[in-house]
Amino acid sequence: MTKPQSNRSHAALLAAACAAGLIALTGCGTKQDALSAPAAKPFTVMLDFFPNADHAALYSAIARGDFRAVGLDVQPEAPAEPAEPLKLLAAGKVDMAISYEPELLLARDQGLKVVSIGALVQRPLTSIIALPAKHVASVADLAGKRVGTAGIAYQAAELRTALEHAGVAPGSVRETNVGFNLVPAMISGKVDATVGGFWNYEAIQLRLAHKRPTVIPVDQAGVPTYDELVLVVREDEARTRGVDLRAFLQALTRGEREVRADPAAASTLLVKANPSLEPKLQLESIKQTLPAAVPADTSKPYGWQDPTAWAAFGAWMFSHKLLSHDPSAGGLPPFTNEFLPGQGI
Repeated sequence: MTKPQSNRSHAALLAAACAAGLIALTGCGTKQDALSAPAAKPFTVMLDFFPNADHAALYSAIARGDFRAVGLDVQPEAPAEPAEPLKLLAAGKVDMAISYEPELLLARDQGLKVVSIGALVQRPLTSIIALPAKHVASVADLAGKRVGTAGIAYQAAELRTALEHAGVAPGSVRETNVGFNLVPAMISGKVDATVGGFWNYEAIQLRLAHKRPTVIPVDQAGVPTYDELVLVVREDEARTRGVDLRAFLQALTRGEREVRADPAAASTLLVKANPSLEPKLQLESIKQTLPAAVPADTSKPYGWQDPTAWAAFGAWMFSHKLLSHDPSAGGLPPFTNEFLPGQGI
């Protein structure tokens, strides 16, 4: 998609700010990749949702002792509701939160002092999904249709962007808030399609049920790419707790390698952590998510966050009035790669 000139300039400014801000967020001085500690200190991670395939590297690193090897006793917690993680993090209730790039930008826009230190999933999982009976093979086919959403503002904006990109008047599509009941809304015929389901979860769930869905990831429909899941800490601890953060990311990197080497074992660990999971769905989800868990640029480490992509997506959110403050207008950047293996000064 060709971005408007204003978006390009916003992107360039934010990319420059991100590069400059890496030094401001440095908390560990010189680069030190081989870390260990004699005693494991408690380190609480608030998940974005219930344990699932997106968290496979985390659970593998816990089960195989990777975190303890670097001195961290990592304890994951599931939130009572999706809006909790970043609020609890900002309040000092947990050491880290797993969230979404759009949610992080929204939180910072509202004044929360939080920053992403790594990406768990490197591109959007959010997708437009439809069942065969509705004859939706492309975004253009949504004209005149009813589309269900989860009532999330930035996902509604993603739908509008996709429609405009496909030459469809947004007013011709009836948007219906179905909450998080996206799959039931499609199966029951309440809506013709949905936006908000993930290609690595709801879409697989439908395929395993032999529903043959059409699946269009939003970044293939005109929305700038972004990191679906990110690891977030408080800004002050990004300055003062660099050794712990670098250790966490090194152990998580080992966990990701373990998942890649044996997806079935990783799936078993997830089901053990959350017995309500369907084993076949989790295993397939892990396998399909693996390519999105690492940077497209193979020279970059696991967890890498692309400054240009962050700048473009921040500019997109601001241009769609999802943010009241321009992310490119000074201040610390919303992310840092400082603590990733091999990075830093």
